[in-house]
Amino acid sequence: MNPEIQKMREVVLVYLDRSGGLQKFVRDCKKYHDSKQSYAVYRFIISINPSDIAELDATLGNYVLHNPLQAAQIFQSVCFIAIKTLSLIEQLQTEAQISILLKPTHLPPLPSYVLSLSAYPFDYTSQRFYMSEGIVIAMGTVTKYTQGARFLCTEETCPFSEGRFRCIRVHCPGATESATVRTDFVCSLCSSPLQEDMKFRVLGDKQIVEMIDAKVLNALKGYSCDTSHFRIQTFTVFLRDELANKMTIGNHYRIIGIPACVQNGLQATACIEVNSVQLYKPNGPSFVSDNFKYLLSLTSSSCWRFSAVLANIFASQVVPPGTYNSLKLAILLSLVQTCEKENADYLDLLIVTSDTLVIDRLLNYSLCLLPRGIRHPPSSEMFPSVSKDKHGTGSASIQACSAVLAKGGICYIGDLCSYKKDKLELLQSVLESRTTTVFIPGKKYGEEADQQVTISVQTNFWSFVDVDSSSKKHIPKENFLIGQMDMSLIPVNLVDDFGLLIYSEFPSCRLSSPLVHHILKKAINPGAMLYKVSQQFRTQDYEEFILFARNLHVELSSEAENLIQGFYLASRRVRRDSVHGSTLSASALKILISLSKAHAKLSLRETVLEEDALVAILLLESSLTLKHGTSALCVAPNPLFPFDLSDEDSLQQRDIYLMQCHHQLLKFIAAYGPGIHISTNEE
Repeated sequence: MNPEIQKMREVVLVYLDRSGGLQKFVRDCKKYHDSKQSYAVYRFIISINPSDIAELDATLGNYVLHNPLQAAQIFQSVCFIAIKTLSLIEQLQTEAQISILLKPTHLPPLPSYVLSLSAYPFDYTSQRFYMSEGIVIAMGTVTKYTQGARFLCTEETCPFSEGRFRCIRVHCPGATESATVRTDFVCSLCSSPLQEDMKFRVLGDKQIVEMIDAKVLNALKGYSCDTSHFRIQTFTVFLRDELANKMTIGNHYRIIGIPACVQNGLQATACIEVNSVQLYKPNGPSFVSDNFKYLLSLTSSSCWRFSAVLANIFASQVVPPGTYNSLKLAILLSLVQTCEKENADYLDLLIVTSDTLVIDRLLNYSLCLLPRGIRHPPSSEMFPSVSKDKHGTGSASIQACSAVLAKGGICYIGDLCSYKKDKLELLQSVLESRTTTVFIPGKKYGEEADQQVTISVQTNFWSFVDVDSSSKKHIPKENFLIGQMDMSLIPVNLVDDFGLLIYSEFPSCRLSSPLVHHILKKAINPGAMLYKVSQQFRTQDYEEFILFARNLHVELSSEAENLIQGFYLASRRVRRDSVHGSTLSASALKILISLSKAHAKLSLRETVLEEDALVAILLLESSLTLKHGTSALCVAPNPLFPFDLSDEDSLQQRDIYLMQCHHQLLKFIAAYGPGIHISTNEE
């Protein structure tokens, strides 16, 4: 025996003993032993730490990292000797019956161990471990594959025709089913045909997943400052046995596996046989820029000023400061209220406008401030669809879509009036449940029964309605209430399911001149910084600010909770009709809480105050007025920005106005919410 191989075997035994792997191996053997059943293959998973192994023996460490198939054979021989020496599995006969799967805990953080899915060439010939990462864009259903099988020689006089486990075929990374089981194998002893002993075939679970480099998200944004060019290519991932169903469509994962090339007829597909899967969650920035900190200190005298100034100067690269303030505040609130948690607080926006070009530019710009901002192309599917797997298995494959790829971010779907009735109904269902169901007919995809797969949709939706084009498509209704807009072209329930309905009218004549000048100057020199605030608060600063703010964990104060509850109950009593009862939807309370938390995050606070709740109530009441007409609270058309913010005096004037709104709200709750007591500070 090669002395080097013998030394590595000894090191393997020492490593297994020190790492606790030997105890786990013994427990796994006991399960096989207690079953009293003979298998063609006994499969063992061994977790290995490449750093620890390299410290024990550099040669073995090199084998594990650069020649894992031969390293698995060394572990296989050690495990076989251990089983026979300790009599762990009585049914085991030959070493070939042992299948070892090595699972590295990590790989060295060096470029040579990273497999870039957007770089060329794609190295699939080295048969060693690589680390890669990407987003799941398609998932197949779980099917069966052959882990191992026993073959017998058809020549009766041949020793290999006996019932011993001499001819064993075991699945190798990247191998197809035909490499493990087929009818043209011949005996190595007498060259007679081999025949499979079907009762000893060992089956496992297999799932085919399509992944793509995370850079694809940059290509799916409506607008981006990134002018670099890159190649995007999907790659196939094989999940087997315990890894099946460990991935979720739309999620970002880091994987460790062995690349290979699978031949399917005339097609060759690059793939990765995965050994380890880890959900990738990038850490957000732990700071905001110094300019934002300074602005926060300047506006610390009021809980409303910081967010007001942010909205006033936001997106100065697209629109002049001071324009579209209400819309920009709503956009910022929706941006910071994004996350990938289950049962998160969502904040969807539906904008009614006659100036679609400027609004589209503003939404596109805002979209790119998040890693997961997706502009939905009208030619593709908004929600998951099913197609036949392209690898020849005939099974179903669920394809991702804009809404799923925007997980934890924003899905901007453009003009709502451009979608047909069935698409709008599906969108309404998703907004209500935050899930979508994919139906897989079993007969079509080779399954015994039909399947229904429910997929969560964790994203905020943005859309707009062009009042000019929509008014041409139908006859306006009569008898509108004061403040109510004609939204009869869109289903009423769909409008209610959007968290906020915002009317973004064209700026007044006094403000239209700066907007026209802005558009003309940008057309002449697209890269020009037209305002000083664009230099002080760059797009990158806003990206860092939003990522920091959205990761804040905020809690409702009792005062804010009482104010929200009081307004909700009073509004349900006020907004009623004799036919449908209360016109205030049950989701309004969730929207109020989401808006309040978002304003606290935007103000970089971890406690939701009454001031945050007041902003949320004014925004929602303005939205309800557009949907159902004005109520007894009777807020102004633009309740949060009734006048321009040009200096500190205007900010002080706005504070006085909002305090008057707060007093008016308390009177409204006292009048229409009997039994609700809200303590107030008398001046």
